[in-house]
Amino acid sequence: MEVYVFRFNDFGTDGGPAAKELFSKLNVVNEHLSSLGVGVKLHLDADILKYVVATIVFLQGFGGFLFIFGSNFGAYLLSFYLLISSPILYDFYNYSTQDPKFFIILKDFFQHVAFLGALIFFIGMKTSTQRRSIKKKPTPKQKAN
Repeated sequence: MEVYVFRFNDFGTDGGPAAKELFSKLNVVNEHLSSLGVGVKLHLDADILKYVVATIVFLQGFGGFLFIFGSNFGAYLLSFYLLISSPILYDFYNYSTQDPKFFIILKDFFQHVAFLGALIFFIGMKTSTQRRSIKKKPTPKQKAN
């Protein structure tokens, strides 16, 4: 049995194994959208998937780099990555509970939800401390003669 791992190693000219895995996941998303009657159809192509994988790598890398240095923008990039990619990459809802992959994928999905919660907490704390420091600027008091 192969353990489910989604890695971005070996990018290659076609996006590598990540693009192949993403292709199958996006096909499932297309099927779900068409079954719901949504008029959106994703046009999947190897060239487009290569850019999608590169964008995911960029969002993770650049967002993580900025987040390490305490940037709100980095936290927003990582949040955007988690909101878009987690339901697609970790599609536990397509597996039966008897399938061994189900709990592995579910664990990874909940881990990404926890990361998203931590990022939202970080953004909230960062903006509240910035607002508080703006409001509490001390004004110099005049001494009575």
